[in-house]
Amino acid sequence: MESLGEAMRRMPPIGGLGNAERIADQVLNDPLVLKLRSRYPELDEAVLRTNLNRLYQMTTEYRNCKACPGLALCPNDMQGHSTGINCVQMNGRWQLNDYKTACSKWTANEQQQQIRRRMTSFYVDEAILGEQYDEEEIIRLDANRALAVNQLQNYVRTTINQGLQKQGLYLQGDFGTGKTYLAGYLLQKLAKEGYSSVIVYMPEFVEDAKALMFEPQKLKETITLMKDADLLVFDDIGAENLTPWVRDHVLGAILNHRMNRKPTFYTSNHELDDLERHFSFTHKEGEELHKGQRLMDRVRPFVDIVHVRGRNHRGS
Repeated sequence: MESLGEAMRRMPPIGGLGNAERIADQVLNDPLVLKLRSRYPELDEAVLRTNLNRLYQMTTEYRNCKACPGLALCPNDMQGHSTGINCVQMNGRWQLNDYKTACSKWTANEQQQQIRRRMTSFYVDEAILGEQYDEEEIIRLDANRALAVNQLQNYVRTTINQGLQKQGLYLQGDFGTGKTYLAGYLLQKLAKEGYSSVIVYMPEFVEDAKALMFEPQKLKETITLMKDADLLVFDDIGAENLTPWVRDHVLGAILNHRMNRKPTFYTSNHELDDLERHFSFTHKEGEELHKGQRLMDRVRPFVDIVHVRGRNHRGS
């Protein structure tokens, strides 16, 4: 923001008045300063002139806010804040002190950032977590999703009223029906209530987990994060290329820790029986039905199924 001194240098002298006198006259007769003087009639002009810099900044930033260009283009000294003045009398003398007040745009942005910091994504487009979700708009775009949206809304209300649930949701549907989008909606709604979350795109996570076998500390930190998050989403489960080690020692360990403690959510193109068959087969060991069943025992009893119906929205 332009300082008082810079404003003085910029203005040409007019009618015999110097720049300093003209600026001072403008500031002292600004409606905001006149209002301040009406509240504190004991303030004399000498005190006001001594604090001309503060008054100039207050009036200038007030006008900037009135013509706000948006938070990103805020011209004030402190982004998203304006200067105010309070007056105190000490030992019979008046003092003017300035302070900063955050604007509504700054406050809203900070709240959004706090919400966003509660959500962690692995290999999922982070734009999903920053969406401005509108339930009516989601349904308007595809009325076939209405039932699924209502189920998610009910889940959110239950969690808000009763606290973190042990039961999660299994969002099952065809390609492109918006399962990941709805999972992001769920996480954002509950992040606003203070719940932390992790969403993991399974095909890429499984490939990275194989590599992390040789970085045990990093693998441990990743698994601990997934174990401890209030809400965990395995996105596109069933599309990954499992190995026995990832299935039994990574995925199994995470689900074993969370069951009966914290909810786990899934998006998938597979029905639960198909997912069990997927878990039962690895390219390395072939078919191991009992291991697939054992993993599904940590999934099936702890989810309610949400059928996400509708057309393929990808590319539209």
